[in-house]
Amino acid sequence: MKATFGGGCFWCTEVIFQNTDGVNTVLPGYMGGKNDNPTYKEVCNGDTDHVEVVQLDFDEDKVSFEELLKIFFKTHNPTTLNRQGNDVGTQYRSVVFYHSDAQKESTNKFIQGLEEAEAFADPIVTAVEPAVTFWEAEDYHHDYFNQNPGNPFCAAVIAPKLQKFLKEYKA
Repeated sequence: MKATFGGGCFWCTEVIFQNTDGVNTVLPGYMGGKNDNPTYKEVCNGDTDHVEVVQLDFDEDKVSFEELLKIFFKTHNPTTLNRQGNDVGTQYRSVVFYHSDAQKESTNKFIQGLEEAEAFADPIVTAVEPAVTFWEAEDYHHDYFNQNPGNPFCAAVIAPKLQKFLKEYKA
């Protein structure tokens, strides 16, 4: 089964889901924009309206879509419009691209539950949109954190986020 999430930089999101039991593959890419075959440069410039996303192939017998939603909402800030940390622009917006009516319903119910529980101090701005064409990112974006652990962004931002996730998730 597929799931597609946009939660800021796809390097950050990719490594989280690579470390999630039941997720078979994680592909970085772009979704939701207005032109075909967008490039990283075009998306980063905000010229295409695409979102940096990860598309997952997961085994429903090992991990539910609802569990993936929990991980997604726990590992990014769903209350900042068009931004995650220092990454600013519509390409970094928080969005769940659903692949079925069941995913749409589950996502809306999950967000409603978070809001009712006042899980965040600010309102959730995560969009829930139908999945459209997924454009796979350039090869050098694949497995980025694992291939570039010495990159300053990876060391300062992604590594601590991953360690926190692993500690909480494995517990």
